[in-house]
Amino acid sequence: MPFYRVVGDVPRKRHVQFRRPDGGLYAEELMGEEGFSSDSSLLYHRYLPTAIIKAETVQPLVPDSLEANLPLSPRHFRTQDLKSAGDLVTGRMMLSGNGDVRLSYATTDAPSELYRNSKGDECVYIQAGEARFESTYGALDVGVGDYVVIPTGTIHRWVPKGTVNALVIEASGHIRTPRRYLSQYGQLLEHAPYSERDLRAPAEPLIVEGEEVPVLVRTRGGLTRMTFRNHPFDVVGWDGCLYPFVFNISDFEPVVKKTHAPPPVHQTFEGPGFVVCSFMPRPLDFHPEAIPIPYNHHNVDSDEFMFYVGGDYSARKGSGIDVGSISLHPAGFTHGPQPGAVEAVIESKATHTSEMAVMVDTFRPLDLGQGALSCEDPGYAWTWAR
Repeated sequence: MPFYRVVGDVPRKRHVQFRRPDGGLYAEELMGEEGFSSDSSLLYHRYLPTAIIKAETVQPLVPDSLEANLPLSPRHFRTQDLKSAGDLVTGRMMLSGNGDVRLSYATTDAPSELYRNSKGDECVYIQAGEARFESTYGALDVGVGDYVVIPTGTIHRWVPKGTVNALVIEASGHIRTPRRYLSQYGQLLEHAPYSERDLRAPAEPLIVEGEEVPVLVRTRGGLTRMTFRNHPFDVVGWDGCLYPFVFNISDFEPVVKKTHAPPPVHQTFEGPGFVVCSFMPRPLDFHPEAIPIPYNHHNVDSDEFMFYVGGDYSARKGSGIDVGSISLHPAGFTHGPQPGAVEAVIESKATHTSEMAVMVDTFRPLDLGQGALSCEDPGYAWTWAR
């Protein structure tokens, strides 16, 4: 993130001697992006973060293969029908993806093992339940509506408090705040739909004792389980601008216009080849003759993946869409309100919408995973023709 934090104990200068109470040196670890040319943090370990004693190949617990969206059509998936076989890491059921981003769903009450994604950043949206997110940077309590953004290479684990349902967005690179929301020096501007005060990050170190500790590592080549000589949660302090953080969707401040505004006003994050948007309850368009729901639209460069997480979807009445649904509207298909929705919303004289949704727009076509295909509503594509 674009602002600096200090957690725990760090020396006054970087890369100088920093000694433990017994006189030995703490071990520095620089976590940095883009070859020392972007955000970084400096962590101080009690033990060497390089000390591994074993490595073995791991096969995925659930299939993560993808197939083309053919024949091309809009899709509707019911995540309510999915049952996970693992935890928030190994139990992810693949919904959709391409070379830029992979989208999966997990529902579980099982703690995960330690995990490091060295392929790209992750953004985990908590749809239901609560969990403790633990990492080398510290711990965070997370719950309904939280986006948890995890930088590449962060060793972490999930400890649910009961059952947790989550949408997992795995990027091929880094997930960032949209540039147009930032000053040239990295501060969130007044017109941005959220501010630094809305972001939560670890506030104190997390120390866990242990030896011969396994960590599941994902790279572009596949999965490996590395065994570390000492527990990697041994950081006494860190500082910098790179760390996991949490943003709750309820803190997103919607933009309102006289007439209907397009999805970019809802943008929350951006990644390589995709954006993440948050649709929140808001006043409806207030021009005297406004049509206060989306117009038919065909975004010729994007596939639209929409996860419906709360509220009432009046524009989708008759489609089968409900809380927990995911719609996929691919480029090549014009989509919009269901038949009769425009007239109904005008006649209702509604002044507010209660809908809540997380949307991922991609700039390359999204393929389909076995998780999505196993919970698809096969009649959805024809609901506009009824």
